[in-house]
Amino acid sequence: MVDSSKTKSKLLPSSSSSGMIKRLAAVPLLVLLAGLIFEPIKPQPPKICGTANGPPVTSNRTKLNDGRHVAYVEFGVPREKAKNKIIFIHGFDSCRYDTLKVSQELLEELSIYLVGFDRPGYGESDPYPKKTVKTIATDIEEMADNLKLGPKFYVIGFSMGGEAVWSVLKYIPHRLAGAALLGPVANYWWSGFPANVTEEAWNAQLPADKWVVWVAHHFPWLTNWWNSQKYFPSSSVITHDVRVFSPSDLQVLHKWGGPARAAYLGQIVQQGNHESLHRDVIVGFGSWDFSPLDLENPFPNNEGSVHLWHGTEDLIVPVHMSRYIAQQLPWITYHELPTAGHMFLLGEGMGDTIVRSLLGLY
Repeated sequence: MVDSSKTKSKLLPSSSSSGMIKRLAAVPLLVLLAGLIFEPIKPQPPKICGTANGPPVTSNRTKLNDGRHVAYVEFGVPREKAKNKIIFIHGFDSCRYDTLKVSQELLEELSIYLVGFDRPGYGESDPYPKKTVKTIATDIEEMADNLKLGPKFYVIGFSMGGEAVWSVLKYIPHRLAGAALLGPVANYWWSGFPANVTEEAWNAQLPADKWVVWVAHHFPWLTNWWNSQKYFPSSSVITHDVRVFSPSDLQVLHKWGGPARAAYLGQIVQQGNHESLHRDVIVGFGSWDFSPLDLENPFPNNEGSVHLWHGTEDLIVPVHMSRYIAQQLPWITYHELPTAGHMFLLGEGMGDTIVRSLLGLY
């Protein structure tokens, strides 16, 4: 396995953020100290849905063994009649309604039941301060059992939800009929990656995002403050900075917004930013106990397949690490989309194409 220690030592915001460094040096120490004292280092407790001070419960929810609730929304044919069951894992700053758009015609033609769910702390799913890389996989397994989806099901994950699919492949591969990762977030501290690959991906980020990721990895307890303070730029995704969208993203972005999404936009982080957005980056860019490069083929007899989709012009999640994973794991079917950005799944007919591929119809 490649020694990544040199890679990790070079993953510093200063690698291409000299302007930020100068700003930091120019800020009087008193201002920084004042910020640390008065800004919310310790996050406010979440406003849990269904409690006295929390938002109302409006969705279907299932209860896990530890007492937490998971909210979900269903599409396609009834699950008791469906031949193919698909669980969709949403991305960062999203919720159960932000599920892959698959035509009703295809859902009926292929007898598909599709369920989207709120990851912990998002929408109407209970927060989980003890969330780890593993718990998203066990949550999915337990939800599938509660919904009686049977011994095997498919998973599709987008962006931060795509990163979660690696956990599903690691911890519950025996439950999978197939899996698809769409523009999955990569952790720059995963082991086994050559220095040049990780550094290229790292340096393709906006400087502000380097800082957010670096703080989340090295000082997770500062994540809430960093993304709440006003002295330095926080996450470009949280602030909706259009610079993270490629030209092709901008052409389809209207499909992500509009009146339909506006109707539930307020639900996404209604329980608080820390147990949704901030917890995502803390876990996603924290220390993992495995690397995707360690995974073994979950379908040695070709009884299923794993698909990895990534746009070459993705400015939110640079393609470099996905490309390297696909090169090292030949059992992954890799789809690299020229000129496509992060939001390629919004392209005309892409949802149907992704699902047909996953079900082995292409």
